Amino acid sequence: MLRTAALDTQLTDLLAHVGIVLFYLVVWGLVFAGTALFVGAFIPFITGDSLLFASGLIAAAASGINIWVLAIGTGIAAFAGDQVGFWLGRKYGRPYLDRRGGPKTRKAIARTEWFYTTFGWWSVVIARFVPWGRVFVPVIAGVGRMGYLRFSSANLVGALCWGVGLTVIGYFAASVPGVKTAAYVIAGVVIAASVVAGIRAWRADRASRSQTAAAEPR
Repeated sequence: MLRTAALDTQLTDLLAHVGIVLFYLVVWGLVFAGTALFVGAFIPFITGDSLLFASGLIAAAASGINIWVLAIGTGIAAFAGDQVGFWLGRKYGRPYLDRRGGPKTRKAIARTEWFYTTFGWWSVVIARFVPWGRVFVPVIAGVGRMGYLRFSSANLVGALCWGVGLTVIGYFAASVPGVKTAAYVIAGVVIAASVVAGIRAWRADRASRSQTAAAEPR
């Protein structure tokens, strides 16, 4: 009986740790895919600011989640995602961008090109906080042959400010008793608004692509 009880305790602890590891991996995977795989172009609410802030809130509420492991891992995932986007833009050039999405996405790419041309190094940092910029600036920087070290330095600063910063802000917002309730309300509103905006953008992009495909001669 004692051995059985000990085994049950070990299994419970193992499952608890697996759950925590899975939480880390899901958050990091979504942050990475948001830019590296263009997921953020179509469902920004899953890979953007809301995810980071909410993950910080969850880390504060759930036992066993280490905020610094979560935040630093998020920063690394953000950095790696942009590096992949930059490499793809540098390797495959403008045609790689031209194949992304329909007219709505192409308008976002045009805005991002202006943004990159105007702000240069700073565009990589600032773009972290702009949904369409976060997705396309790394690729456009690669297409524009921005220096590797120059891009990497800007990417590092952006990943720290955005990936680590927003996650930690969410955590401490929930940890302070005076603002805990307000933080959850704000997070809920932001997440709900992001979900609605993301679904509308995704549906609009699909409709634009369908109209374009129907208008093309066969």
